[in-house]
Amino acid sequence: MFNSTALPGVPPLPSYSLSPLPPLLPPIPDKFLTLILPVVAYWALSLFFHFLDVNDYLPQYRLHTPVELVRRNHVSKKDVIRDVFIQQIIQTVIGVLLGMTEPEDVFGKEDYDVAVWATRIRMAQRVVPGILSVVGLNATGMAKNVAGSYPVLSGFLSGGNYPWLTHAISLSSGDVAIVPAFATWEVLAAKATYWVLVPALQFSLAVFFMDTWQYFLHRAMHSNLWLYRTFHSRHHRLYVPYAFGALYNHPFEGFLLDTMGASIAFKLAGLTTRQGMWFFTCSTIKTVDDHCGYALPWDPLQHLTGNNAAYHDIHHQSWGIKTNFSQPFFTFWDRILGTTWTAGDVSARYERSRKSAQHAANGGMSGTPTTDEQSRQAEHASAKALPAELKVNLRPLISASRQAVELREQDGENGGPRILADETEEEKEPRIAPRRSPRKKGGNATPSDVGSLKGLRERVNGSLHGRSGGVLGLESSR
Repeated sequence: MFNSTALPGVPPLPSYSLSPLPPLLPPIPDKFLTLILPVVAYWALSLFFHFLDVNDYLPQYRLHTPVELVRRNHVSKKDVIRDVFIQQIIQTVIGVLLGMTEPEDVFGKEDYDVAVWATRIRMAQRVVPGILSVVGLNATGMAKNVAGSYPVLSGFLSGGNYPWLTHAISLSSGDVAIVPAFATWEVLAAKATYWVLVPALQFSLAVFFMDTWQYFLHRAMHSNLWLYRTFHSRHHRLYVPYAFGALYNHPFEGFLLDTMGASIAFKLAGLTTRQGMWFFTCSTIKTVDDHCGYALPWDPLQHLTGNNAAYHDIHHQSWGIKTNFSQPFFTFWDRILGTTWTAGDVSARYERSRKSAQHAANGGMSGTPTTDEQSRQAEHASAKALPAELKVNLRPLISASRQAVELREQDGENGGPRILADETEEEKEPRIAPRRSPRKKGGNATPSDVGSLKGLRERVNGSLHGRSGGVLGLESSR
């Protein structure tokens, strides 16, 4: 039976009856499956990448060597797994509470909803004659000219008037009535809108909100020293990210950035339980893939959005820590706000990190000092050659440097001095050893001496914080 209340010339809406929606994977209710799938996806994909790691498969696509993973990270895998489990427990509890706010999943209203969209399409056609008249076209005359050959086009031009489209329906009294019917194109457009366009817009809104939520909170964690020291520094113990470390966070940060962000996106976009199931699972897979440590040419997730493992890995390096904040889907906020890494090719930086880690693994007994070691030796020799008055002038600089170091130092629980020391080492750029400046008689400093001091000042500033312009002007880092 059909709803007898309808607008003139518009087909009536069909009646419907609702029934409980059967589980997608019986006997597990969809709401529980929504909680289970993200966790299963997280560990299944993580184990795949872990299998590649431990067997050193596809080394040509690895962003870091196995030695780097061991030498540069500051947390054990056991601790990572423990904290990930904690976050997933919190995530599950919030998911249960979120599910309690959702109505029961039902079906049976789909044809009605499609008819509603078809009705909207029919009503929207009523503005066509007016729009055509604005541009000087006679819609009525055009409709008459094509009525014989293209009746549907004629009906569209005349404002959705299809008098020949009818069908019979049964009324509640048992009688049969002839009522207007929708054109085939209207039904197809309504189905495409209901089944494809609306869900796509819902997913787009959820993705946009989640990207926005995580970008600004993530960036705030790097802009505020207290937030970084208290919460976010834990995630950055992983200088060499790996798949199952994707959700290695402080529990509060994991709750705020990931769990709350995804929950609000779910509600804001009006997703159904099954839509939320896919949204949460896809978000999880994308997050794991972004931390996998592989630049795989055949991984579609690494080519769809540009926000991939190579992009996010730059953010985990000390020299890229103030860039590439976007996660987990797109990079539009980085591009809009100018926080994308723009300092050129990073291959030399990665190669230097590989060599440094290997040198450390060899116990520093290679016999040939690295480029950085040679630079440090040259700087030490140059500093020893400075006249006494310049050495005295270095004291305020050293004092300011120590003050800056204290500002950046994480507490013992969230990273500690060891991370700071390694950050400082890794942030040092390759440098050309300064030439020893000749001295003039009488101990006066030459312009070359002053240049050496200036270079030393810049290197101290740079080693303290990536691209910072001054010792006291540094920002918090991730």
